Amino acid sequence: MEKRAFGKTDMKVSILGFGGAEIGFQGASARTVEDLLNAALDQGLNVIDTAECYQGSEELIGTAVAKRRKDFYLFTKCGHGSRYDIHQWAPEQIEASIDRSLKRLKTDYLDLIQLHSCDEATLKKGEVIDALQKAKDAGKARYIGYSGDGAAAKFAIESGAFDTLQTSISIADQEAIDLTLPLALAKNMGVIAKRPIANAAWKTKARPNDPYAQPYWERIQKLNYSFINGNLGESIAVALRFTLSVPGVHTAIVGTTKPGRWKENADLVNRGMLGKDEFDGIRAKWKDTAGKDWIGQV
Repeated sequence: MEKRAFGKTDMKVSILGFGGAEIGFQGASARTVEDLLNAALDQGLNVIDTAECYQGSEELIGTAVAKRRKDFYLFTKCGHGSRYDIHQWAPEQIEASIDRSLKRLKTDYLDLIQLHSCDEATLKKGEVIDALQKAKDAGKARYIGYSGDGAAAKFAIESGAFDTLQTSISIADQEAIDLTLPLALAKNMGVIAKRPIANAAWKTKARPNDPYAQPYWERIQKLNYSFINGNLGESIAVALRFTLSVPGVHTAIVGTTKPGRWKENADLVNRGMLGKDEFDGIRAKWKDTAGKDWIGQV
């Protein structure tokens, strides 16, 4: 598994990481997560990303792999407590969130703590940034980052306060490629691509029931990439390799509850990046089709 220098940090990250949302939201068992993550670590994974609001994800990860803490970089996010729709941006809430995460993850430090989709107005007040810096100064986190999209992500980059950016990048979500990635690259920030296969929203012919995937499904219908209509595995390979071919991206996090799936995705990535013509074709299709309201999806 290829590893890339992660911006200004001292980390070299596997280009395919693991995202911890699904194991929490889908209620994966502790045994499943233990099997899944230990196999992936053996196969080259070294980035595990989660968040306090991913309903049990941190506890599952801590139980599964805390004993292998030196084998991977551990990233989490704060600002929402136990539910994503509840914002908790007060400095004391940020501090308490980080302390809870450390306990759940069974570690005394995080490699990266990220503000989780904090809005621009709150960022501009500065208190949330100060709270993260305080955690870094206290040794609770080695680096601090921002996770989000759009104008708030742009402000976070321009503030100069953050070491990393996590943002949505995929064949169905390309706003960041023009809006924020050039700025992040210029500041030598580590970049994590979230939702890198756009939830594989095209895997069913009908509109998905999951509202989380619906915007991508609608965009894919209009984009109508030729590779989408073929073999599902091959289309996912193109989508994932596209995201990792975007200049400035260091790692892409993909979630799963299925042991063995990380290795399957790693095999797709190990084919290498997309050729220039294929990459440029996807970008051109986006530019010709995307509406002004096709903004980055949280």
